Amino acid sequence: MTSVPVLDGRVLGDSGWIGLSPASGFWQVRPDDGEPATQQTEVYVGFSDDALYIGVIAYDDDPAAILVTDSRRDSDLADTDSFQVVIDGLRDGQNGFVFGTNPAGIEYDGQVTREGTGGALGSGSGGFNLNWDGPWDVATEISEIGWSAEMRIPFRTLRYARGETQVWGINFQRNIRRNNEISYWAPLSRQRDLYRVSEAGSVTGIVPPSQKNLKISPYVLGSTARGGDLFDSESNNEVGFDIKYSITPSLTLDATYNTDFAQVEADERKVNLDRFSLFFPEKRPFFLENAGQFAVGEAEAVEMFFSRRIGIGDDGDQLPIEGGVRVSGKIGNSTNVGFLHMSSEAVAGVAPGNKFTVARLNQELPNRSAIGLIFVNRDGDGSHLVAPEMDDNQTYAIDGRWGIGENLSLSAWAAKTSTPGLNGRDEAFTAKAIYDSAKWAYRLEYGQVGEDFNPEVGFLSRSDFRRARAFLMRRIRPEDMWGLLEIRPHASYTVYWDFEGFQESVHSHNDVHWEFRNGYEVHTGINLTREGVKDAFDIIDGVTIQPGTYDHSEVDLVFHTNQAAPFSLELHTTVGGRFGGDRVSLAPTLRYRVGETFSSELSYNYNEFDLPVPGGQFEANLIRLRLSYSFTPKILLQALLQYNELEDILGTNLRFSWLQSANSGLFFVYNEVDERGISGRPAGREFIIKYSHIFDVFN
Repeated sequence: MTSVPVLDGRVLGDSGWIGLSPASGFWQVRPDDGEPATQQTEVYVGFSDDALYIGVIAYDDDPAAILVTDSRRDSDLADTDSFQVVIDGLRDGQNGFVFGTNPAGIEYDGQVTREGTGGALGSGSGGFNLNWDGPWDVATEISEIGWSAEMRIPFRTLRYARGETQVWGINFQRNIRRNNEISYWAPLSRQRDLYRVSEAGSVTGIVPPSQKNLKISPYVLGSTARGGDLFDSESNNEVGFDIKYSITPSLTLDATYNTDFAQVEADERKVNLDRFSLFFPEKRPFFLENAGQFAVGEAEAVEMFFSRRIGIGDDGDQLPIEGGVRVSGKIGNSTNVGFLHMSSEAVAGVAPGNKFTVARLNQELPNRSAIGLIFVNRDGDGSHLVAPEMDDNQTYAIDGRWGIGENLSLSAWAAKTSTPGLNGRDEAFTAKAIYDSAKWAYRLEYGQVGEDFNPEVGFLSRSDFRRARAFLMRRIRPEDMWGLLEIRPHASYTVYWDFEGFQESVHSHNDVHWEFRNGYEVHTGINLTREGVKDAFDIIDGVTIQPGTYDHSEVDLVFHTNQAAPFSLELHTTVGGRFGGDRVSLAPTLRYRVGETFSSELSYNYNEFDLPVPGGQFEANLIRLRLSYSFTPKILLQALLQYNELEDILGTNLRFSWLQSANSGLFFVYNEVDERGISGRPAGREFIIKYSHIFDVFN
């Protein structure tokens, strides 16, 4: 670029874009697969000495119909007119960064690992990490020609190889929400999305600088708490910092001292109505960056490394983290490396002091293929429950995937753990084959987990099992039928046995998804289930499920209206048998918004049981209310209120954030827990003020 653009959202007439040829000619994947986009889009790409610039003109012949539904940072772009770009600076065809915005000018960014696999088809342990936040800027404008956007992405925010003149992988996506339209610049098949980096187009002639990147992010925090286990009010002051240094343009060192995550939203409350462990997702920014590189196993089921084991207790409370370091990124063109070492302090009666180490190596191969290994170690100080010589645990695993053609992939992993005192079957593995085309999707899978397989720094939803799965789905795009966009009939079968052949769980699911062009969707499913209970367990306190085999059927219905409308409804319903009795499960969610600034969501998870055991008639319900108001895309007030009717506990989490860059800025947080219901007095209160700032040393 001969001059840099003025970042005001006005692309036309800005001298910075003069002389650049725009990319255009977008192609739909919905509603009319393979047809040109209904509106013209032009994308300009240029660069200066220190940043990549992207200019977008989203022409629209009816600017008054442009739909903007949210202005929060990282809010969902699926239900608003929007633009996104994926950038594969390393040109490995598997990983990249996504940057997006809507006409309100929000900053939306995330990290793609292994082409975002690991979703509904369970095709791997990669994914899209929306919680990755990088420093960049965007400005937008709505005008008589439609809307336009200008992005400035510093090279320090990106990852790329060494070399002077480079070719990067790139693709663009535009959503026109009133038409339920999604289109791409580099054409994709209807079952793909922007994360399909291997099918991205390319931008040539990029000359990035040899990267010098050192960011220091100190924070100061003050808090006061009362109630709970405290006899009186308690005040606390903390300071700490994070450091980010680019060893090479593709390899990053992160260090943290006295790590704190006070600004992170509270966990959603759940009621466990089965005998297996509940999964709570990681929300802390330090652990989420490059998390996909450390992922091995089955998401939310069998994970070799689960970062919530560091600094979070079994009850969800934070444990003090002294600090740690992480090195992650790429060496050469195809070797991913990751190393993490963290130390947490002992808390008397709760957890020992621990040192955690994770080492990961992954070699990428052609056609979406790779092979890798991981080592996870916990070394405790023996201050809680066990002696020092018994307070350690190791996990070893290898994993790989093989892409065959465009639509078929094979993947597998195998792991072993070492735990003092556990000498039985401590291995686990899974192998699967997945076929995913525009019309058909298949999956076959087999895996097992031994009774002494014990990844203490990982996650297991259940243990001591063998499992087989099969899945078949057909995608149908009718030309003119009841206003339907797509029909997806599918069937799945999952069975768990123990190693003696006893069936512990069987789930046969037969369903049809009816997706309409107006944004409505209906799922009509029937499930046949079996639960084999070997040991009695309490489904809730005082209600015991006895050993036995329970065969049942149930109806599984889902309905939701257009989620982009100011008012929308979503309803999940399951009615049928459970543990020898009956269950009715209703989960309605109401959403209401005012423009792009105010949004609300009220959900009610209703569970009614009638079981043939003492106390078997009960309800276990959860109410959740979310409120959000955006003063600007960077100034936000949020509230999360949750009420557990069964335990009569009300939780309140209020957060005010004034973001400056990425995830830094000023935060006010108020937490309250009322253990005697809505009308009870608070059992615990906490008020936190936190300020953090990113210092870019070389800028």
